[in-house]
Order: sequence, then C-alpha cells, then structure tokens
Amino acid sequence: MKFKMSDKSLFAILLRSPWWISFSIVVVFILASNALLPKDFVAYGVIGGFPFLVIACIAAWRQWKLPSAATLASTLSAVQAMSWGEFSSRLEQGFVRQGYTVSQLSGAGADLMLTRSGRTTLVACKRWKAATLGVEPLRELVKQRDTLQAQACLLISLGQLSENARSYAAEQGIRSLDLPELTRLVNS
Repeated sequence: MKFKMSDKSLFAILLRSPWWISFSIVVVFILASNALLPKDFVAYGVIGGFPFLVIACIAAWRQWKLPSAATLASTLSAVQAMSWGEFSSRLEQGFVRQGYTVSQLSGAGADLMLTRSGRTTLVACKRWKAATLGVEPLRELVKQRDTLQAQACLLISLGQLSENARSYAAEQGIRSLDLPELTRLVNS
C-alpha cells in the first residue's frame, strides 16, 4: 500500500513553500522550548521541531535544483517561439536523456509514447501554446491511454487548464508538466 500525503496537509504546504519558512518554525520551537519549558524538558520541546527541520532540508534541496526565474522566463519565450516540429524534437531529446525510449504517435490523443522499465507513458503536447485547455483533449488522451494500455499520462501545456479540465485530470491521474520541469527537459 502506497501512502499519499494530502496536498492540503501542513507538511505538503511547507514542502511547496520557501525552505526558510520551515526553518523559521524550527527556530520558534527552540526559542519557545527554552523560554517556556523547565530546563529538564527543553530537549523534548526542541525535538518537536525536528520534522520541520527535515521538511526545511527537503524544500531547500528541491528549491536549490530549480532553474532561476530568468532561465524560466527565457525558456518560456523560446518555447513559445518554436514550431511544433522543433518543440517535439526538443522534448524527444530531453526524454531520451532521461532514459526513455520515445515513439511518435499520430492521432488526437497523445503525441509521444515514452517507455522505460516496462512502463508506458503517453504524452499530449500538441496544444502546448493554447492559453486555456479544456476537457476534450484530456478525454482524447485518456481514450488513447486505454486503447494502448499505457500506465500513465503526461500533459505539456504552457497555458492553464480550465477548472473542469483540472478536475478531470486529477480524477484520471493525468500529470501536468510545470514550467521548471519543462525547462529542465528542453534545456538539459
């Protein structure tokens, strides 16, 4: 059984927040323990801050590996200026560097099929320049996933998903590639 942390839990929120927020909570634990607890129990109070220290370290590690804001902006501009062929080629090269075998697909649902370690992922990215993406392209992706018996779906879009599309994607387990991930993929 795999444990899934709620996106709304305190630790999930802190993992998405700047690392120094979690570290500040650790400092508060230390100061409050020293100020409010008897000397014999200070160590127990300080230990209460340990999970937040772990979260701060994980968040710092993740944030350290993220591309800078300038890199994100330049990648966004470059990707928006690319033709479909150039964009598709850059994605293929990025996925190959990550160890995938990449096949191009024709059809409405998915554009690429990624295979690694016996696991197949379908990638929909033709509408990457759309400002807002609705449910229909996602339905086509799920239909092709079911037809090809793929295990996962990945959506690449520079635009936003409509509220209905976001709900549908969550319900169907469709993962969306965010800009930092896309930047690493096309620039690596």
